Amino acid sequence: MAAKRVKRVAKRATAKRVAKRTTVKRAASWTSRKWSAGVTQRSDALDLESGVFKKSSARQIALSLKRSVERSGRRKSPPFRSAMSMLNFEINRAGKNLSAQRRGVLNQAKVELRKVFHRQPNER
Repeated sequence: MAAKRVKRVAKRATAKRVAKRTTVKRAASWTSRKWSAGVTQRSDALDLESGVFKKSSARQIALSLKRSVERSGRRKSPPFRSAMSMLNFEINRAGKNLSAQRRGVLNQAKVELRKVFHRQPNER
């Protein structure tokens, strides 16, 4: 009787260790190096049109972002702020991999976004 109990306890302990190990691996898989990719996949911030940041025109990007933020019920901040935040996140996430031309289009999209939302450009 005691031998059965010991086996059961040992089995449970092993199962807990295995579960803990896989949970840690799963969590570490996106936090260690590519955390921004994990944020993009798991974020609840906004539902964006697919390929929005791959559009060729800055105006198209700005209009798509505006449509997305106005339809979304999950955002917590005002529409302009949410849209600008997503655009900045994309620029920062791409980092060194952005070509000068692509970075220019995305930065111009910020200007267009301000126009679309009737905001004044930042004074520097």
